[in-house]
Amino acid sequence: MNLRGLFQDFNVSKFIIYASLLLFSVLLALRLDGVVEWSSWAVFTPIWLWKLMVVIGASVGTGVWAHNPRYRAEGETCVEFKAMLIAVGIHILLLMFEVLVCDRIERTSSGHVWLLVFMPLFFVSPLSVAACVWGFRHDRSLELEIMCSVNILQFIFIALRLDNIIKWSWLVVCVPLWILMSFLCLVVLYYIVWSMLFLRSMDIIAEQRRNYVTMAVSWMTIVVPLLTFEILLVHRLDGLNKLSYVSVFVPLWVSLITLMTTTFRQKGGNHWWFGIRKDFCLFLLELFPFLREYGNISYNLQHDDSEVFEEIPVAPEPLKSGPKFLCKEVEIMPSPGRYFDPPPKLCIDIPD
Repeated sequence: MNLRGLFQDFNVSKFIIYASLLLFSVLLALRLDGVVEWSSWAVFTPIWLWKLMVVIGASVGTGVWAHNPRYRAEGETCVEFKAMLIAVGIHILLLMFEVLVCDRIERTSSGHVWLLVFMPLFFVSPLSVAACVWGFRHDRSLELEIMCSVNILQFIFIALRLDNIIKWSWLVVCVPLWILMSFLCLVVLYYIVWSMLFLRSMDIIAEQRRNYVTMAVSWMTIVVPLLTFEILLVHRLDGLNKLSYVSVFVPLWVSLITLMTTTFRQKGGNHWWFGIRKDFCLFLLELFPFLREYGNISYNLQHDDSEVFEEIPVAPEPLKSGPKFLCKEVEIMPSPGRYFDPPPKLCIDIPD
């Protein structure tokens, strides 16, 4: 395993998002089961920290952009800076939604209607569609924007169900979610089929086969537990099972932990967060030089027997005694002024 390559491909922004969602889901499950009696504002602490880092990182990056005009001519700097601004705008709308949710939960009697609480999400969806179009034109990866853009109908159904405007069961309310999950299941099936074909093919190098198998296992470990969590949650809300919320959230935690592990192999990330203008790990190694010794390490778990044989010293063969002959070399030189091809060297064995 090459630790240097592992950390060079580390996507710190996605790692922070998945870690924040994991901590939030743990606190939420404990809060729903009554294990902790914290307020909603305390339960949302990981979300507040996530949004705080986004705001601070964007502010520092904007300051570096404004005070250093020469940086704007470096490659795709303008595209990355615009992508950061789009991400900040979407995160601010999500922050407004989360604040309204906490306020609505804490004031159950005199709170706002849920349609008003979900209003920021209704603005996020069309903005995310525009961001996705812009990202496709500039070859940018926008996973959060895609998830927000395709779930607009789901947001509307949930708001109407919470306000009791519709009396559907949660299984019917989540129909848009089932459609999305069916598409993800097709993606998992696609990777599984291709990985099996590559394993049987001898024309594909071992590294490519290993990459496809890894992707198939990763997608399966993400989608299957996520689908299990959604089914258990819907049945729990409809009263079809009496499981604790901790048990319901366990498959979600498996998916989030898998997503956190995949961030070590995902290249990308905007270099303008906090104005570092480079990969996070390279910035970290420059900030702490003593980490370079530990980052420049690689090891191999496989055992090669050929190395063992190479280390065994081989005894030199004894010199064989035999008749010795005197070998004299005779060279024939061409006459001056004319060029001749040099004849081969003659070796005449003269016995003693």
